[in-house]
Amino acid sequence: MSWPAKVADDYRRKGYWEGLTLGALLRSWAEVHGERTALVSGEDRLSYAQLDSRVDRLAAGLVKRGIAPGERIVVQLPNITELVTVSFALFRIGALPVMALPAHRRSELSYLCDFSEAVGYVVADRYQGFDYRRLASEVQDAAPALEHVFVAGDPGEFVALGDMDEDPITLPDPDAADVALFLLSGGTTGPPKLIPRTHEDYAYNLRISGEVAGLDSDAVYLAALPAAHNFALGCPGVLGTLRAGGKAVLALTGSPDETFPLIERERVTITALVPPLALMWMDAAAHNNHDLSSLELVQVGGSKLGAEPARRIRPTLGCTLQQSFGMAEGLLSQTRADDTEGIRTISQGRPISPGDEIRVVDSSGQDIRDGGVGELLVRGPYTTRGYYRAPDYNKSVFTSDGFFRTGDLVKLTPAGNLIIEGRARDVINRGGDKIAADEVEDHLLAHPAIRGAALVAIPDDVMGERTCVCVIPRGQPPTLREIAQFLRGRGLAAYKVPDRLEVLDSFPLTGVGKVSKADLRALVSGAPSGELDDQATSEVSV
Repeated sequence: MSWPAKVADDYRRKGYWEGLTLGALLRSWAEVHGERTALVSGEDRLSYAQLDSRVDRLAAGLVKRGIAPGERIVVQLPNITELVTVSFALFRIGALPVMALPAHRRSELSYLCDFSEAVGYVVADRYQGFDYRRLASEVQDAAPALEHVFVAGDPGEFVALGDMDEDPITLPDPDAADVALFLLSGGTTGPPKLIPRTHEDYAYNLRISGEVAGLDSDAVYLAALPAAHNFALGCPGVLGTLRAGGKAVLALTGSPDETFPLIERERVTITALVPPLALMWMDAAAHNNHDLSSLELVQVGGSKLGAEPARRIRPTLGCTLQQSFGMAEGLLSQTRADDTEGIRTISQGRPISPGDEIRVVDSSGQDIRDGGVGELLVRGPYTTRGYYRAPDYNKSVFTSDGFFRTGDLVKLTPAGNLIIEGRARDVINRGGDKIAADEVEDHLLAHPAIRGAALVAIPDDVMGERTCVCVIPRGQPPTLREIAQFLRGRGLAAYKVPDRLEVLDSFPLTGVGKVSKADLRALVSGAPSGELDDQATSEVSV
């Protein structure tokens, strides 16, 4: 799970890793930028000095309640001030935040708390009409090791984060080589894997992605996507903006109704969107009365942006498009400010670090050197060397010399730009939300009226992909509404509920007797299997 000592020393010698923890970095930013505005969230406007002080006091409160170095704390917060302060307080303690998303529900949260052996869980009281305190009660029942539940807002039966304000205490700084946080994988087999990111590698992630985006102290970043997601957290995101001395603005939703007034009021210069949200913004801009002229750069990632909408970004939103491909496991590939419009339109740019090593290989693991399509393999100073507590899986997705098999099918241009062509693994990318097919299938097989279930992607102009569940019923087949109610009742996130249902007598099989997802996709999409195989599984998983 860690880099070999010789490799780590080389990364430090080359200046990629600087030996600083994320908690210590915030302290240094506060010393330099002091009273400059660091964070805007609702009515909160915190300077760097105020943010640093609030983090110190919260860290002291968490320690007083028993949170210790090395312990895992599942953090499920929307884009509010507490997401930033809790994360940095845990960094300072040396406790490890597990970054859950607001959309996750009982199934995902119970798994995360149990698998990580979390002792704490942090939630908001309510968000978008959902009561997370009730969810916390259910999760605590399912995860006996969960001792603490902390709530931003009205705590109900739990402990309010607002009551955790204590006089600062002296805390030993963690080792910069230690794990700082866990991000979640898109989930290629079942529930999401936990991705350990160290202080050093994630600090470099913030620095190099900020340099590629051109961030400086005048940058104003709008977090329109969930900031617990790697893209909006550190690519460069909220944390990369703070590293540059800029201002991070948190939006509760990505809706133009909320974000356009924020862009005008805060003079936002950069934001990150997924393609469906980019399309929504461009549609809204046609009848927009807000001043968006401060916007200089829009990053688009999470799933592949089509060429036509890519061409519309500049004339519609008046800013430069930066295509962004990457993964919470590490690698980022992004277009540059001096790229031609053609490159920004059709490609996902170049790896951002000179330390990134990439290979494009065929099904036998041999390098493809003629610009053909193959699987992307990568290693580098901010790409993990293994998932948490997954030794057998790590053997299959990491090569013996440390390359990560991304599962992405790519084409490498002579100029070094990546063009994403599809996915080698069975993950559906529904507008940037990653859905592991077998996780949903496992839940469906518990339904008394379903004998067989297979989830496949179907192309969609807005979301990129939607989900279609093919079922072999036992007797009378369930309706799509009944399936949705069943899955929600089992605590599955709403975005994982299938969009469409097809009832079949049998599934097409491969030569070795496995369900042929390619033939199923062709069947439900009405096209030959070869035409849809790559298109229907394309993924850009920042």
